[in-house]
Amino acid sequence: MREEEKKPTSTIRRILKQRWALSAIYIASAAIILAAAFLLQNSFNDSAKDGKEESAETGKNYDQPSVEVNSNLETIKMPVADADKSVIKKQFYDVNADEKAQEEALVFYNNRYEQNKGIDIAMEDGKSFDVKASLSGNVTKVQDDALLGNLVEVEHEDGVVTRYQSVKDIKVAVGDKVKQGQAIATSGKSQINEEAGVHVHFEIRKDNIALNPLDFVDKQASAIQSATEAEGSELEESADKEETPAVEESEADKEETPAVEESETGTEETPSVDETDDEGSVPGDDTTEESDSLKDSLNQSN
Repeated sequence: MREEEKKPTSTIRRILKQRWALSAIYIASAAIILAAAFLLQNSFNDSAKDGKEESAETGKNYDQPSVEVNSNLETIKMPVADADKSVIKKQFYDVNADEKAQEEALVFYNNRYEQNKGIDIAMEDGKSFDVKASLSGNVTKVQDDALLGNLVEVEHEDGVVTRYQSVKDIKVAVGDKVKQGQAIATSGKSQINEEAGVHVHFEIRKDNIALNPLDFVDKQASAIQSATEAEGSELEESADKEETPAVEESEADKEETPAVEESETGTEETPSVDETDDEGSVPGDDTTEESDSLKDSLNQSN
C-alpha cells in the first residue's frame, strides 16, 4: 500500500527533475495568460465600438438642428459690446406710458412728430462703437439711407426681426448668416434724429409690429412669441368686453318705449282741446247775452 501511494508523487518528481519541465510549465502559463488578455482586449474593443456607433447614429445631422435650437433659445443682448457704458438717447414710444414719457419718445423732423419705433443707443463719451448682432440670424436687408442713417435688418425665427439704423461701415451683406455678438456695422448719425449724435437705432419687430427692446433684453427670444400671444389674447378679451355695452345700449333703446307711450298719452289728451273749444263757446254765449241787454236798455230809453 505504501508503495502505491508513493507512485504519483514520485512520477511528478521525476517529471520536475527533467530539464524541459520548468520551461514547459512557464510556456504553458504564459500561453494561458496571453489568451486571457487577448480575450479581454477583444471584449473591450467590441464594447467601445458599439458605443461609438450609437453616438454616431444619435449625432447624425446634429449640426443644423443645434444651430436652430440655440438661436431660438439665445438670450437677447444689447447691440453694443459694453452695455454698462451705453446710454439711451431716446426711448421707445409706448402707447401705455404717461403723457410725459410719450412726449420724450417723439422724434421731430421736417415740422412733424414721429413715434420712435425703437431705442437710440449711444456711448457715454459720445464716440463711435461697433454695432453687434443682438441675436443670431440671416441678413435680409442692407440699405443706404441718409435720412435713417443706413440700416441692416436681420431675420430670426417665428417672424422676429431685429433692425439696426444710423450705422456706417456695414460689414455684412444680404444672405449672410450672423452670430450673436458679431460686429455688423459701426455706429453713425442720421438726419431724422440729429440730436442723438453718434448712435445706433435698435428695433425688435414681431410680424412687422415694433416692440420695446428693453422689455426683452436679457430674456430668451422665445419670450417675444409668448408676450405677443398674451397681448393678442388681451386685445381679443378687451374687444369682446367693448362689444357688450353696444348690445346693452340697444336694449336700453328698446326699453325707451315709455317715450312712445307718453306720446300716446299726449294724443289721448285731445279732450283738453275739446275743453278749450267748450270754453271758447261759453264766452261766445256771454257776448250774445250782453248784446241783448244793450238792446233792451236802448228800447227803454226810447
